[in-house]
Amino acid sequence: MSQSKLHIWLLASRPKTLPAAAAPVIIGTAFAWNAEAFHLLSFLGALLGALFIQIGTNLANDYFDYKKGSDREDRLGPTRVTQAGLVSPQSVKWAMIIAFSLAFLVGIYLVYRGGIPIVVIGLLSILFGVLYTGGRYPIGYIGLGDIFVLIFFGPVAVGGTYYVQTLSITNEVLIAGLAPGFFSVAILVVNNLRDINSDRQSGKKTLAVRFGERFSKIQYSLSLLIPFMIVIYLAVTNQNYNLLLPLVELVPVFFVLKNLLTQVGEPLNTVLAQTGMLLFFYSIFLSIGILL
Repeated sequence: MSQSKLHIWLLASRPKTLPAAAAPVIIGTAFAWNAEAFHLLSFLGALLGALFIQIGTNLANDYFDYKKGSDREDRLGPTRVTQAGLVSPQSVKWAMIIAFSLAFLVGIYLVYRGGIPIVVIGLLSILFGVLYTGGRYPIGYIGLGDIFVLIFFGPVAVGGTYYVQTLSITNEVLIAGLAPGFFSVAILVVNNLRDINSDRQSGKKTLAVRFGERFSKIQYSLSLLIPFMIVIYLAVTNQNYNLLLPLVELVPVFFVLKNLLTQVGEPLNTVLAQTGMLLFFYSIFLSIGILL
């Protein structure tokens, strides 16, 4: 494969979105380690499965948005390889199938380890990864994407990672799992706010289209701040103030928030990347706090 083709497929996989897949696995694994139940193969399986599902979902979005005519020439977001004519729709479709198949293969071991709960989590994650932009009533087209992202990139991902290693679950883990979920919602909000005009013309009724820019900016602000309220709650209720370590991110959070409130259109791509990095480092700081 030539370097140019490799670069094109890297574009298609959208690597800047992968922290959203890795962060919940990191947090869930930190809780498992703290419970003296870290399981290396389960951790690696959960991480690879999450990454393959994220890549598969990105490819599905690329393919289905093109087929539905939602990716227009005036698109402001990162390059979509199908719409840009870099890869044929059929090739992107097959790449999507391969990514989800790899996730399924990784999931076989996780199911062996964790049983029926992992079957449910894995199959629903793949199903909703396709239905986010595919099918007759795509989740992302009717304003339900935010709920899906909060649940599956939050408590489901963190709880599933913890469960497959410890074979148990706790309320503390599920509550902590809401934090990466809200960060991922914030990433989605930036995406929808950037594309609000083109989505409106394409009939894509995201929450930004339904309720407007002011609503989306409030939603983003809350989605960015709630994770810090969560760690304060966990620190106080568990009398473990090491969990407050993510608060060191509050200064960059307010800079990113300012950028979101003052930027429009294509510059929001920078805010999108910044929000992804906030999520990733939040997961690192929280994990360190859990392990201390």
